[in-house]
Amino acid sequence: MFTGIIETLGKVTNLRHEQGNLHITVASSIAQELKIDQSVAHNGVCLTVIALADGTHTVTAIEETLNKTSISDLKIGEPVNLERCMQMNARLDGHIVQGHVDQTATCTNFTELDGSWEYTFEYDAAVGNVTVEKGSICVNGISLTVVNSGPNYFSVAIIPYTYEHTNLHNVSIGTQVNLEFDIIGKYVARLMHR
Repeated sequence: MFTGIIETLGKVTNLRHEQGNLHITVASSIAQELKIDQSVAHNGVCLTVIALADGTHTVTAIEETLNKTSISDLKIGEPVNLERCMQMNARLDGHIVQGHVDQTATCTNFTELDGSWEYTFEYDAAVGNVTVEKGSICVNGISLTVVNSGPNYFSVAIIPYTYEHTNLHNVSIGTQVNLEFDIIGKYVARLMHR
C-alpha cells in the first residue's frame, strides 16, 4: 500500500530486456535504505526490488505490467517518481494507493497558470473507470485531486512543490501516464453495476 506522496525522484540508469521482462535500474537517494524483496512504486507501478548496488536498485517489470502501464516507455536518464510502501503507524497524507495501475492516459492539455499548472488527461472510458470532481486520482504514482471530470477525461491542478519534486514537469501534450483510480470509487462502481 502507498499514499501517492512521492518520496523522491530517481533516475533510470539501465534498462535490460530478458525474454518478455524488462529489468530497470534506478539511482536514487533512497537506494541505500532499500532491501531485496521490498515493494517500491515507480511512476505508480508497484515493483519488487531484486538487486541493490552503489546507490541503485533494480526491479523487474513482467509482460503484463509492460502491456498495461507506461513503464515500457522509460528511457535511460529519465526521472521516475519513487515511493516506498507506507508504514502502518504513519499518517496517510495522500489517499489509499495500491500501486496497481488500472490503465494509461494521455495528456491533452497543459496550462501554466499564475503560480500553478493544470493538466488535462484523456483515457479510454470503455474500461469502466470513472473520476469525480474533488475525488482522488493517482497519476504516475502521485495522489492528486480531480478539478474537472468528464466521461473520458479529467484535469488536475498542480502546486509548485509537486511540479518541482515529481516528474510532472516532464509531462507535455501527448505524454502517456499511469492511472490508478480511487479504490473506494472502483468498488462502488462495481456494486452499482451489479
